[in-house]
Amino acid sequence: MRYKGGMTLTQADLDKLTAEVLSPTGPSETTKTVNAAVIAAFRANNGKVPGELEGARFLLLTHRGAKSGKERTTPLAYVRTEGRILIVASMGGAPTSPAWFHNIVAKPDVIVEADGERYPASAVVLEGEERNRLFAVCCRKVPPFATYQQRTERVIPLIELVRS
Repeated sequence: MRYKGGMTLTQADLDKLTAEVLSPTGPSETTKTVNAAVIAAFRANNGKVPGELEGARFLLLTHRGAKSGKERTTPLAYVRTEGRILIVASMGGAPTSPAWFHNIVAKPDVIVEADGERYPASAVVLEGEERNRLFAVCCRKVPPFATYQQRTERVIPLIELVRS
C-alpha cells in the first residue's frame, strides 16, 4: 500500500534508516522524509502504518526540544507489557542516543498517540533491575532491539510513558 508521497514503508526502509543513523553523518533528510510519511500515514489510518509493517506497533511521541522548545513528533515502535507502554532509545544501536531521548529527559511532559488515543504522559527513564527485566521483554517482543544493543557499548535507555 502506498501513502503520502507514494511511499510504501517496508522492512528494507527501516534497515536503510538504521544504516543511515549508524553512519558517521547520522540521520539525514531520508530519515526526516520517512518520519513525515509515517506520521501522515499513522494519522490517516487510525494509528496503523500501512504496508509491509502494518502489524507492527507504532506510536507518535510529541515532545519539546530541550534547547529550542519547539514541538517535535517522532514515530516510534513500542511495546505494551504489564499494562505499561515502553519505548526504546536505540537509534539502531548507534553510539549515542537519539535527539528525542535528550529532549524527553530535559522535558518529560509528552503527548502520546497510540491505539486510537491521544493523551498527555510523562516520560520516565527506567533504570537498574527494572530496566533490565523490561528491556529483555522488549527484546523478546521486538527482536531487533536485542541486535541494536549488541551493536553498541552504551546501555540503551528504556522509557515508560506514564499517562498523566
